[in-house]
Amino acid sequence: MTVYDARPGRRLRPTIRLRLTLVNAILLVGGSLLLLLLAWLLVAQALRPAQQLAAGTQVVLSDGRTLDARVWEQRMLADAESELLTRGLAAILVISVVGVAGAYLVAGRALRPLQRVTATARRLSGETLDQRIRYDGADDEVAELAATFDAMLDRLGEAFDSQRRFVANASHELRTPLAVMRTEIDVTLSDPDADLGEYRRMATVVRDASERANGLIESLLLLARTDAQAGRRLVRKVPADLAAVATSALAATSREAQRLSLVVTADLRPAPVVGDPGLLERLAGNLVENAVRYNHLQGRIWLRSGSDAQSATLVVGNTGFEVEEADVPGLFEPFRRGGRERTGARGSGLGLSIVRAVCDAHGGTVSAVALPGGGLEVTVTLPAAATTPVAAGSASVPAR
Repeated sequence: MTVYDARPGRRLRPTIRLRLTLVNAILLVGGSLLLLLLAWLLVAQALRPAQQLAAGTQVVLSDGRTLDARVWEQRMLADAESELLTRGLAAILVISVVGVAGAYLVAGRALRPLQRVTATARRLSGETLDQRIRYDGADDEVAELAATFDAMLDRLGEAFDSQRRFVANASHELRTPLAVMRTEIDVTLSDPDADLGEYRRMATVVRDASERANGLIESLLLLARTDAQAGRRLVRKVPADLAAVATSALAATSREAQRLSLVVTADLRPAPVVGDPGLLERLAGNLVENAVRYNHLQGRIWLRSGSDAQSATLVVGNTGFEVEEADVPGLFEPFRRGGRERTGARGSGLGLSIVRAVCDAHGGTVSAVALPGGGLEVTVTLPAAATTPVAAGSASVPAR
């Protein structure tokens, strides 16, 4: 008897159910044969009464015949052994058939949850990830496998949902500047009285919209490249300092900070790490740009960095409009903006997503805290480097 995989295009092969049945049959038949052999030996040893009689003793049978005791003993022993073997083998055959059939049924029942796992896996697609096994049998290895499979489906469902949201949001963000450009071009070209000034205004609007689309595309590419390195070895790993990259980010945003009359306080102590300098610069740049972009006139920005034997930290905080504490985790999702000001069109909503992806790629973490009265403080923690680079120093710089 052989059970095969019925799926089309697959070679015939024995199943786990058959192998379990065969193992059970081998053990059952082997044990039965061993017991039969033991019984045969015991009978051969026990049926020797003539050994206790004197030589030449005669035995009178029920039919009146007279036989030597030893001859009678040999005949009796041969008959008993023959009867034992005949009935014993018949019993082994019946027990084996019943045992194999029972083992096959029991194995099938025990493996039924695995069939449910297989059937569920075959039905799965991007639209049916809500299906689960929901095994309610005994708390055994099969139940553990079914629970693990359901948990994996939960993670896959979350990943697919996140991907759908990401694609939908990315499409929406890209369509907006493209729609602006097309509308401006169509309106200007349809106006027969449009002069050079109108065309210049149209060119300015198209340029601004194209810059926005280009920035969004660059952010998407950076996020994809950083996500691809998360959990793997970085392409570049060189010594760097979070204090140095934060100083560069402050310098890049100094003009905008002065325009908003922001007070910038920096306490940047050495925070050596090992990683990709370009990604780390983007991490610090996004944090400082967000602190400036989502601030208010005459607000404050503060930066701190430092390290110990295990980790290096960078803290960037800012004043601004209030952010609900429940909205803080969502700020690290792509295209998510929190707070009254963050719902505007001042950014693409990818800044903190890129920060989290860079932290994941470097084996670190990032967290944020909504501040009473408005604003946000973001803390980045990365594994510290073995050696300490040159200190970036500390400073208090009011940007007036």
